[in-house]
Formats: sequence, structure tokens, C-alpha cells
Amino acid sequence: MDRPSSLSPALEDYLEAISAVSEGDGVARVRDIAKRLSVRQSSVTAALRSLSEKGLVNYSPYEVITLTDEGEKIARSVRRRHRIIRDFLTNILLIDDATAEANACRMEHTMDKDVLRRLSRFAEFVRESPRTGDDWLLRFRYYFDHDGRLVSDDKAFAQWLDDLEDQPEIASEAASSEDAP
Repeated sequence: MDRPSSLSPALEDYLEAISAVSEGDGVARVRDIAKRLSVRQSSVTAALRSLSEKGLVNYSPYEVITLTDEGEKIARSVRRRHRIIRDFLTNILLIDDATAEANACRMEHTMDKDVLRRLSRFAEFVRESPRTGDDWLLRFRYYFDHDGRLVSDDKAFAQWLDDLEDQPEIASEAASSEDAP
């Protein structure tokens, strides 16, 4: 999961983008990668040349781009790191999707392998432990929503839960966090 020393975070982002773009078709094009990363096509071309020299992509001008086996391995690793961090930020720390996504993009390149592993294990523990799980996460959400006040009144907590269920976007977040890996 550690980044190869010769690969910059920007090049990792290109591998991640190529992987995501080509997920459906099996290939990617310069314009698709540029659009996904919000960069100019000339920037994509320069990155592809560098990735091709490193043996991570199959690239020829005006042709489709595919990842080599090694490029796919690195892209999967980057996407996995990204997903773990984003899911932790949204499902455990209750950070909104856009903020979590932006921060996960930055953190995926710098987080040590052991820190990422512990972060992932902690999230798993919170979801799976009989003394934590969904109830614990809901109580944290209450704590967060009430400026650091712990649940002291079960009636107030029950009313807050009822109010939460009336908010479709919150209810769908809660359901998706239950399905998170």
C-alpha cells in the first residue's frame, strides 16, 4: 500500500483516474482522463508519457489507454486507500461527502501503511463490535449534532432518532454506512 518512491501523488491520481474511467469500457481516452481530473489534455499526455516510460500504462498518441498489470496493481491500491479514508471520514467522523472526498484525495498519498491499516481496523471495530456498532455511531452522531452533549435522556434520544428518520438523506446515509466494507 505504500507509494513506490518513483511515483508522485499526481501520477498516482492519473492511474486512479485511468482505472475509474476504464472500469466500464476497459479503456480510457485522454479527453476522459482530462475531464475526470479537471486538467488540460496536454497535461494528461505528459503524464501518460511518464507512466508509459515506467511501464504502468499502454499508451500511444490518439489511441486508447490501458493499464499494465503493474499499473492496475498500483491503481487498485490507491483506490483502496482512497475508499478506506473516505468511508472513515463519512461513516465514522460524519464528514459530508464532498469534504470527505477532497480530503481522502490528499490523504491517500501521504498516510503510512500502518496508520491506514489501523484506521481501517478501527472503523471495522466500530461497525462490528457488540458494544459499538450502529447504536454507538448514532449516539456519536447525536453527540456531534448537539455540540458535544452526551445522550442523557433516552426519550430525547428516541425523539431525535424519529426526527432523523424523517430526513431521507440522513436515513440513506445510515443505511449505506451499515453496508460499508
